[in-house]
Amino acid sequence: MDQELNVALLQLDLVWQDPVANIEQIENLISQIDQAVDLIVLPEMFTTGFSMDARNLAQPDLGPTLGWMIGLAASRQSAICGSLIIEAEGNYYNRFYLVTPSGEVHRYDKRHTFTLAGEDRVYKSGQDQVLIEYKGWRILPQICYDLRFPVWVRNTMEYDLVLYVANWPGKRILAWDSLLRARAIENMAYCIGVNRVGVDANGHHYPGHSAAYDELGAILTEEQFEVSGIQYALLDHSKMHSTRQKLRFLDDRDRFSLQV
Repeated sequence: MDQELNVALLQLDLVWQDPVANIEQIENLISQIDQAVDLIVLPEMFTTGFSMDARNLAQPDLGPTLGWMIGLAASRQSAICGSLIIEAEGNYYNRFYLVTPSGEVHRYDKRHTFTLAGEDRVYKSGQDQVLIEYKGWRILPQICYDLRFPVWVRNTMEYDLVLYVANWPGKRILAWDSLLRARAIENMAYCIGVNRVGVDANGHHYPGHSAAYDELGAILTEEQFEVSGIQYALLDHSKMHSTRQKLRFLDDRDRFSLQV
């Protein structure tokens, strides 16, 4: 396995319901990456912003944006991930994709749809946890509101990294900062959260605060990062494993089965 994983966190001011404009700004930002990275992380619904207009914005599972991700991952030799509005099997999903440079496509459907915004009335909730293996790292993908539900991500699968993509508003940014750190500490794993910035058409303000935390909750990125741009986080598997072996907190975790 690769002992180190270099991750680029892309924080964007998403253009409301405009996939062309958002892809253009993502490509511009990616062109500014000045070092070798293993994984590029984009926000939730990175082509549209957090929209409930799935009828007009949804793409098929093998649609143009996924094709763009596959091409980009191959040309950059970096995995790329984020979530999109997808129509499949007669339903709409807030679907996370991670695409590897070799063209492997991994999918995760958001489990906890955000009832406060009516997401539960538009998008079908996912039922399955997904564990992605990439370069020897075990990655658990999550989307935004999933962050509030620790049982769903309890580290019973020996994952190394839990990864959140989000459109998390400023009114509740303290919860974002606090819960990302908590998920890292309680699961003794790296935790990365990538949020958007700017103001959407509904007047919601998003302050970013994209960040990476290590297995003890230490922040690895600039704190309170609030503008469009790139953050880098270098994850060290040996360090994390050594900490787990020394402290062994996970040995004392509660055992349970999860019903969904």
